[in-house]
Amino acid sequence: DGVINSHPGLLPDCRGSASPAWSVYHDIPIGSSTHFCDNGIDTGDLLMRREIAVKRGMTYENLCYETLVLAGVLMKEALIAYDEGSWSEIRRAQGESQHPTFRNAPEEILQVVYQKLADQTYAHYTDGE
Repeated sequence: DGVINSHPGLLPDCRGSASPAWSVYHDIPIGSSTHFCDNGIDTGDLLMRREIAVKRGMTYENLCYETLVLAGVLMKEALIAYDEGSWSEIRRAQGESQHPTFRNAPEEILQVVYQKLADQTYAHYTDGE
């Protein structure tokens, strides 16, 4: 069947490192995904993906924590699906992304992220306004 990975970013739009930072910076929804590994970086077929609820007042550290916890939950759900024989029902190709594969966020990007969260200008809050 292959090797699976849990990724703390919503695939295919947020591949690579520092997913919560790049999600805020580019106004991409934040969440986690479970996918098959292939030769690319976070490009294998998807099994699961789920957004987190981003509320006003959350910090970058909160977002990192929530995506990592969700990545663990999705891995558990993917393993249960494997045990139940339902991978073939949920497996799907990722498709393309308009964003590049992200690398570690440099300090100047993190400063923009911190400011967007402090100013509450991130585009995907789930608590209104």
